[in-house]
Amino acid sequence: MSLTLSKDELAQLTGYEQPSKQLAELHRRGFARAYIGRHGLVLERAHYEAVCRGETERKKPTVRPLVRATA
Repeated sequence: MSLTLSKDELAQLTGYEQPSKQLAELHRRGFARAYIGRHGLVLERAHYEAVCRGETERKKPTVRPLVRATA
């Protein structure tokens, strides 16, 4: 078993063949560590399994105050 999900596994999981659509679907489902690398979409098997077991939490967005540039 490889360290990352295969192209076939990603297509089956997301229902898409196109990496950008796969990435959007994975992020929507909580796979925050998925990314597009030099050779296509990457999703580490350990992260996939952890999310499936419910062991990861989605991070809440950080709200930062507006910083105005001084002239």
